[in-house]
Amino acid sequence: MSETKFSPWIVLKFGGTSVSSRERWETIATQVRARLSDGLRPVIVCSAISGVTNALEEILAATAHGHPKEPLRALTARHQALATALGVTFDSLVGASMADLEKQVMGAALIGEVPPRLRARVMAMGELMSTRLGAAFLNANGCATTWVDAREHLLTTDSAQLTVERRILHASCSFEADAVCATKLAACPTPAIVTQGFIARDKDGQTVLLGRGGSDTSAAYFAAKLSAKRCEIWTDVPGMFTADPRAVPSARVIRTLGFDEAQEISTMGAKVLHPRAIPPCRKQEIPLHIRCTPHPEFDGTVIEKNPPDGSAAPQVKAISTRKGIVLISMETVGMWQAVGFLADAFTHFKRHGLSIDLVSTSETNVTVSLDPSGNRLDKATIDALLADLAPLCEAKLIPDCASVSLVGRGIRSILHELGGVLGLFEEQRIHLMSQAASDLNLTFVVDETQVDRVVSLLHGHLFGRRARGKLLGKTWEELFSLTDTAAHPETPTAWWVRRREELLEIAAQGSPRYVYDATSINAAAMELMEMDAVDVRFYAIKANPHPDVLRVLKDAGMGMECVSPGELDHVRRLFPDLDPSRLLFTPNFAGPDEYIHGFAKNAMVTVDGLHPLRCWPEIFADKEILLRMDPGKGRGHHAHVRTAGARSKFGISPADIDEAARLARAAGARVVGLHAHSGSGILSSHGWAQTAAFLAHVAQRFPDVRALDLGGGLGIAEKPGQAPLDLNAVNESLKIFKTAHPTMDIWLEPGRFLVAHAGVLLGRVTQLKQKAGIIYVGVNVGMNSLIRPALYGAHHPIINLTRLDQAPTEIVNIVGPICESGDVLGHARRLPPTKEGDVLLIGNAGAYGHSMASNYNLRPPATELLLNP
Repeated sequence: MSETKFSPWIVLKFGGTSVSSRERWETIATQVRARLSDGLRPVIVCSAISGVTNALEEILAATAHGHPKEPLRALTARHQALATALGVTFDSLVGASMADLEKQVMGAALIGEVPPRLRARVMAMGELMSTRLGAAFLNANGCATTWVDAREHLLTTDSAQLTVERRILHASCSFEADAVCATKLAACPTPAIVTQGFIARDKDGQTVLLGRGGSDTSAAYFAAKLSAKRCEIWTDVPGMFTADPRAVPSARVIRTLGFDEAQEISTMGAKVLHPRAIPPCRKQEIPLHIRCTPHPEFDGTVIEKNPPDGSAAPQVKAISTRKGIVLISMETVGMWQAVGFLADAFTHFKRHGLSIDLVSTSETNVTVSLDPSGNRLDKATIDALLADLAPLCEAKLIPDCASVSLVGRGIRSILHELGGVLGLFEEQRIHLMSQAASDLNLTFVVDETQVDRVVSLLHGHLFGRRARGKLLGKTWEELFSLTDTAAHPETPTAWWVRRREELLEIAAQGSPRYVYDATSINAAAMELMEMDAVDVRFYAIKANPHPDVLRVLKDAGMGMECVSPGELDHVRRLFPDLDPSRLLFTPNFAGPDEYIHGFAKNAMVTVDGLHPLRCWPEIFADKEILLRMDPGKGRGHHAHVRTAGARSKFGISPADIDEAARLARAAGARVVGLHAHSGSGILSSHGWAQTAAFLAHVAQRFPDVRALDLGGGLGIAEKPGQAPLDLNAVNESLKIFKTAHPTMDIWLEPGRFLVAHAGVLLGRVTQLKQKAGIIYVGVNVGMNSLIRPALYGAHHPIINLTRLDQAPTEIVNIVGPICESGDVLGHARRLPPTKEGDVLLIGNAGAYGHSMASNYNLRPPATELLLNP
């Protein structure tokens, strides 16, 4: 081992959320000082601030419709706000970069396209600006820092055989030890260096990108070039986990891994570390540490050549998933014993710049998977590929898939131990199965809509009884149960803690029972009413149509949004004098009678397709209507709740805008509003302003539009470690939009945001059972009362209300009485020792609980009760 292995360099990479606030930059400064005190010289590699890379992508996409002034203003405002928070000067540091960005975007708008070179220059701006601001902050706060352009040190090595797009937007660099780079950086006048992730240069000196997630790769490149002592990846997640902890809160942190296992886990879908970050460190045996910026006190995960004893034994260490996968099935008897079939077929994939991931073969069929993280899977590319394959075979696209990988070591030697686990796939449609030649993973490709539920079940079986030790640490729930009390309702601040005795008395009178807190509902409504950028707010009553809940919200100033004649009639019975401007009807694939009914109930009516206008124009004659548009990109916490995009049934396609305008005119209807809703459970703040910009562009075709309905989807913090939606940030982004569009009213129509935290479901423990080391806690609450866990794999906090003051020491599965294997309310949950008769409380149950209930098994669902202050 050379002496440079012991050089004083250390590389610290900080991701988007880690560089987006003063608080996070103060953490960075603390870590830099600590490394300096240890005698190390830090190189700090930074991403763009959170959301900026996506915003730049969307700005470039918007150039197809002209100059995107509003998104550029919003981007400028974000950097100005961060500069102000950091106490540094915006104009002198990044003003020129913003001006250059606007010039580049204007050029794209003029030529009507975004070539790869231009895309790379624009996308690089995010990292260049964030590091300028951050370096200035560190210098102003006692950390002498030199700003270095990463493009001076990272040079691509990509082959000319690659497509132009891949060479420019998904480049690779050398990671040999680089004495020249080390000498230049050592000559910097300060002990700390700040540089960028994601960007590099090619042999012509032009800017190229390392692909999404490229900041991890940049950090690893620098570590390898400098033969650093270690490379630290600082992110918002404290290490690698046995599953995605935001989907499976019982996931355990993996304390230590070998390079090969970490490579497999990240390659197969774990988002915490980019797969390309591992080879540079692996080759030069540089330990990789994954650390958590919000909680630097957590140990995280260490990836190294020789992890501690016990980690080399055959075992499953993680479940990784990748969503958005598409399969290409190639079938023909002509491939049987044919020479060169695969070579001929794969040539077409190469021609279209597509990288194949998984491969499954038989005598007459070859099926391959394409990962969206490494491919552009647009319709034009796939159609061209299928056309080229047609002379060879019957080629078929299988869309909307996801992979589930059991990752570990020596998988083949423990297949006999996985028999019960594999039984969990019995109800799934398995499109492809692959066992890695490296013996590090066993992968199944299933329908994307089923993956969350499958992973939840698998994790409970594989890790529910594993003890904490050198390999596995605390669960996500344990890590965040005390540190993040404001982010989820399992805390002493939850309303039900204050009303515990009252709830226990209610449960004693009968259960299961939904209980809603009027004070909490009103408080959520007041948060929305304080958003001065929003003009009108409707409550989506499908979330919870209980009459007392609707009364609280109406009194708080909310209008009512309905999706069926039954909901309209329900609202009109309760509030016969409700002003028409506060009643919105948004049906989907409805027949003519429903539209007639909506107008008869004096509601504002939304049309979400061309068919009604084309086939029943007389219904809309002389009527004011809204049109529901598809913004083209869905968002949300689960595939079932994403309500935009080509594969969603909702809304009018952007390609049909002109036809919609023609049909509305021909029908004699006035389009006074435009509506779009991209999904539910959204926790990022920028999406609504983007939807507003999209609708404002569409409104140019409809001169009477005065209102833009941005839908709902405002998410709630429902799992440990989740930060709540920043409504102030949503409001500020919409204010920027309204400055540019002062004549447009902004509408929102939230549902779950208003009532989820305000509701709990009370049930009583009926039985306890232990099988094969798994403890089952049976309750009188079934999936007929709360179907979300079975339908979505949704996570609801579950508390033993009877023993609230006792420590949760047991790992249990909580199940209901319905005759279905899916009747599981929670897998691998931590409860205190529980007894028959105890009252369990299921949190976040105020939305889509009773409203989705049934009498399945002829069991009546839980009753409902509203508690007044």
